[in-house]
Amino acid sequence: MIAAPDRTPLPRDFFARPVLDVAPDLLGRVLVRRTPDGPVELRITEVEAYDGENDPGSHAFRGRTARNSVMFGEPGHVYVYFTYGMWHCMNLVCGEEGRASAVLLRAGEITRGAESARKRRLSARNDRELAKGPARLATALDVDRSLDGIDACAGPDAPLSLLHGTTTPADQVRSGPRTGVSGPGGVHPWRFWISDDPTVSPYRPHTPRRRA
Repeated sequence: MIAAPDRTPLPRDFFARPVLDVAPDLLGRVLVRRTPDGPVELRITEVEAYDGENDPGSHAFRGRTARNSVMFGEPGHVYVYFTYGMWHCMNLVCGEEGRASAVLLRAGEITRGAESARKRRLSARNDRELAKGPARLATALDVDRSLDGIDACAGPDAPLSLLHGTTTPADQVRSGPRTGVSGPGGVHPWRFWISDDPTVSPYRPHTPRRRA
């Protein structure tokens, strides 16, 4: 018999570790998003690690700004950014306070509240695509910049929290280059995913944007 996922909240100490320890350990954990339409729950299946000032691919590589300031704060908080003028992406801050690092949530399986997620993701052809990619994940969970900086360790009434869920065995964790990251940061194998999971997004290398 398969054990039911552990619904104990993840403590702050879980996030107060090096980003390359936290990222693969998030696979199989359960993210709970509480909305006016009811809760939506997601089993995390794909993530990417970003190591701040040590990482050319990170928003914090060149230091602290108004946009990335949450990444320098207490671990366990949520960093949300807006990209390409239309999409939001969600990250979980980890590591030591004052030293920016975060894990981008790239994909997951909606395990509760799928009806609510479907209303936000009308273009999804099936439930496997509801949160297959970071922008899709944020859309399915109704995540936008209003959640930037919230504490995911604040308790059961917080807009967003993380549960233990299940620990993914090491032999089921895969790693490779991060999606769409250019330059020196593009070679880091800091994308982690659950092997053969149908909700994991396809890998795409960086493609330079053409100037008009």
